[in-house]
Amino acid sequence: MDKRQRADLFRTRLVTAIARAGTNQSVLARRTGVDRSTISQLLRDDAARLPNAHVVGACATALGVSADWLLGLAEHPENAADLLASALTLTNAPRAFVDQQIFDWHREAEGYKIRHVPAALPDMLKTNEVLGWEYGPHLGRTAAQAITASANRLAWMRQSASDYEIAMPLYELDSFVAGTGYYDGLSLDLRRQQIDHWLDLSKALYPRMRIYLFDARRLFSAPITVFGPLLSVIYVGSNYLAFRDTQRVRAFSDHFDHLVREAHITARAFPDHLAQLRNSMA
Repeated sequence: MDKRQRADLFRTRLVTAIARAGTNQSVLARRTGVDRSTISQLLRDDAARLPNAHVVGACATALGVSADWLLGLAEHPENAADLLASALTLTNAPRAFVDQQIFDWHREAEGYKIRHVPAALPDMLKTNEVLGWEYGPHLGRTAAQAITASANRLAWMRQSASDYEIAMPLYELDSFVAGTGYYDGLSLDLRRQQIDHWLDLSKALYPRMRIYLFDARRLFSAPITVFGPLLSVIYVGSNYLAFRDTQRVRAFSDHFDHLVREAHITARAFPDHLAQLRNSMA
């Protein structure tokens, strides 16, 4: 970018910043200690020169934006402190499968690929009976209402423009089929119904929904969700740790892609693997 182009960009962004701040040239001149004529010159269409560093810094401070953004050296108008505050957030994660925050993030990222490593089996793919067994003791009277809301989430996913990739460790599905570990106490009939339901969904939603199984003895992943290029989220139990900065979102995307490349069961092979597990249930 040559000096003329950078001067044009500076003028455009200064006009934008003044409008966003709801102020005017006179107020900006007063806040910066710069002559009003100087501000007017910066905003002229034929202005071909950039102001000195003092004026740029004063304008940025007065308007609540970063000097780098005004000069075209950054894509975000926020200053460093605001960027840091928005890049990492800690959000409450209630013990319920109808989580409005997660749903809002899904809607925000509609149209982008969504990559997901669930903490257990994906809630939106569970039968009502399995959801009731899992969450009923914790949700009490609201369990039925929550199950209805979960069905609505699945219906939304069916018509969404997003592609979904889900990666899980092999042992999660093996534990479910055997009714051991986390799934101890879940009846055989409910487990069979769940596998049948999952078989139907895996065929009906493929290729928009692709499920991969990786070997946890070779690879490990915490529960994460990557919402396109917008944000990545780690589930830590009572909270979500959400990142919006490009570098970390890309790092989590790369991590998920590694799980897919090293998957023991690919998305194409998943239905056959699931059918084999179903036939093995005694």
